[in-house]
Amino acid sequence: MHAEKEKANVGQQPLNNGKVNNVNASKTNSSRSNNSISIPSVNTLDDNGEGDGGRENDPTFYTRSTVNTPALEDDVYESLDYDVCDNVLFREEQKRIDNALFNIRKDIIRWFIFIQIGVVTALIACLIDIPIEELSAVKYTFLKQSVDSNIAPDMNPGANLVFPYLYWMGLSIVPVILGATLVTYVEPITAGSGMPQVKSYLNGVKIPRIVRIKTLTVKAVGVVTAVVGGLVGGKEGPMAHAGAVVAAGISQGKSTTFVKDFRIFRAFRDDHEKRDFVLGGAAAGVAAAFGSPIGGMLFSLEEAASFWNQNLIWRTLVASVISSFTLNIVLSAYHGLNNFTFTGLFNLGKFEQPLSFEYFELPIFMLFGVTGGLLGAMWNSLNTRINRFRSRFIKFKLARILEAALVAVVGVTLACIMIFFINDCRPLGNDPTDYPVQLFCEDNEYNAVAALWFQTPEATVRSLFHDPPGSHKILTLTVFTVVYYLLACITFGLNVSLGIFIPTGLVGAAWGRLVAMIIFYIFPEATFLSPGKYALIGAAANLGGVLRMTISLSVILMETTGIETSFFFPLIVTLISAKWVGDYFTEGIYDIQIKMSGVPLLPWELLPKYKGRKASDIMSSPVVCIKKRDSAKYIYNVLRRCKHNGFPVVEDVEDDKRQNGRVCGIVLRSQLIVILLKSLYEEKKRFWEKEVSIQTFRDVYPRYPSIDSVRMLRDKENYTVNLDIFMNPSPVRASEADSASKIFKKFRALGLRHMIVIDRENRVVGIIARKDFLYK
Repeated sequence: MHAEKEKANVGQQPLNNGKVNNVNASKTNSSRSNNSISIPSVNTLDDNGEGDGGRENDPTFYTRSTVNTPALEDDVYESLDYDVCDNVLFREEQKRIDNALFNIRKDIIRWFIFIQIGVVTALIACLIDIPIEELSAVKYTFLKQSVDSNIAPDMNPGANLVFPYLYWMGLSIVPVILGATLVTYVEPITAGSGMPQVKSYLNGVKIPRIVRIKTLTVKAVGVVTAVVGGLVGGKEGPMAHAGAVVAAGISQGKSTTFVKDFRIFRAFRDDHEKRDFVLGGAAAGVAAAFGSPIGGMLFSLEEAASFWNQNLIWRTLVASVISSFTLNIVLSAYHGLNNFTFTGLFNLGKFEQPLSFEYFELPIFMLFGVTGGLLGAMWNSLNTRINRFRSRFIKFKLARILEAALVAVVGVTLACIMIFFINDCRPLGNDPTDYPVQLFCEDNEYNAVAALWFQTPEATVRSLFHDPPGSHKILTLTVFTVVYYLLACITFGLNVSLGIFIPTGLVGAAWGRLVAMIIFYIFPEATFLSPGKYALIGAAANLGGVLRMTISLSVILMETTGIETSFFFPLIVTLISAKWVGDYFTEGIYDIQIKMSGVPLLPWELLPKYKGRKASDIMSSPVVCIKKRDSAKYIYNVLRRCKHNGFPVVEDVEDDKRQNGRVCGIVLRSQLIVILLKSLYEEKKRFWEKEVSIQTFRDVYPRYPSIDSVRMLRDKENYTVNLDIFMNPSPVRASEADSASKIFKKFRALGLRHMIVIDRENRVVGIIARKDFLYK
């Protein structure tokens, strides 16, 4: 694809004799030296793919100056082909299957795939959740017993509280190192929650290795080790990525990892169909994580999807419902429940009393939202600075693993300091805690600080929502909020598989409950104050401030806690307030991570700096074109010498000046490589004409072969490639005088990868791709 690689820009001067001018390319502009590469002009290749000959006719090279971004430096990201290649082969297939029975059959299969996605995603969620629960139970039971046995030195001469600290540290370091090693050495793409990568994929950017089986395996094991290791994170966020991998694998009916083709679902092997299934998988993952099928669907539409339609919404909802229902059945059976109430991984429990509110509380909820927006913006900014420091100074793989272990040690140390120095004892039996630690408390009492740390983060959120008033001291929640806020900030960005939803919600629940306690301490007559209610509002405010979600987040919280629909209004008021305030200072954390990765994500609206410009201002030229009937050698040499992924097909070419030809179509790089590999030449048409179909190209999807796999034998160099049946004869075109705003709307709405710019005579003058809307 032309604009997706570094290439020529309109209005810039050619560099002499194909050599980069040191003054222009190196000394005067550091960003230009970092981001400019040289490519041959189209007029330097003749029919045989050779230069025009002679020193004075050496290839002319151009440079394109862009901003300094990882995407352009490393040339990592390509676009996906969401636009269907409407060529002769595709139309023949459409005519052949143009009957009601086939369309019904295909539609049934599509629904069946979405149901499969829901079931498999839920089962994977169970395989992640059960080991976490079992291993965490063993860990915290052992630590409780260790603390209890080392607390009385007069009765046990060898007792020493250093031992529980060392045990806790060891039980945290070992799984964290294991998970970080897997992520760092086996599949680095699994670091983090995976939501930024899924969002980028659904926007039309091809993220390397994002939907592979190995990625799913490392993701699942990495989440288990990180949560069991006690890092500040959750298992819910990565479920969206896991669901996306499941959807991509099932929908294609084959495994490229195991080189196995099951010969099913072959009609869905293209980027357009795969995108819709991946969206359903992400929704199913969120639904399984939170037990929120409607919230999962809305989450995918609000936060992840860039393209959707009514039918896709219905299918996504079905996948979410099936996923939530399957997980409910499996986990309820596993935990011995007969009424199937284990709705999701993030099980916050139901409020015993219906949550109600007074209208004079609405300003308080808005203030909570403002506070959440400020705290979220500060958290995003601080986390971004930490991650920039990491990318700059922590480059070695071993250092990244040791960093994760160090953060685990810091977390354990801070928790032990809190438990040891804060005296917060509460009577046993009043508060539901699974691992009550007596420590320095009296008989029939337990340490409330230890109760916050001796359980999974999900259980801590549940405690803050449902513990009765007076369960914690103000000092306890104050210190806990500050410590967890900072730990979450330094943890998100480590080379481990962890989500951000749980720690963000936990911090919000802590300071929300804390504010309610402080207000009640000042105004004891304020009977409307409920610690659980304000913990929920605080969690919503903090989540809105960090993630910047509104509708889907409010529905997820409602479905997860089972609150009444009447409480939807306070939640949405809080979330909107948090989003508006946060957006004034920073973007959401997912968008920040996408920008830091250099992913060319197309926004919903054209960037302000491009408004008022024309196509000729943003297009890239000259354009490498291919004649409708061209030599195999020329095509082979073009593919070898440049990395573009789309080539305008031209006719009415005079003197082999292809750049001056009239546009009659566009052909993709992957198509040209398949044509050369299978020797689909005009001279041998009688041998392959009846066998070639659109399925010939689908069979090699998605890992198309590279040009290195093509051997151009001498006896084939003079053969002719006729692109008449392979090219897309109706490419989307734009006039060089069209406004950039109009072009952007068309480009984004259709999910295009290339847009050819033509003059009044339908001749190629340039080409536009997604990076031209971002980096020019």
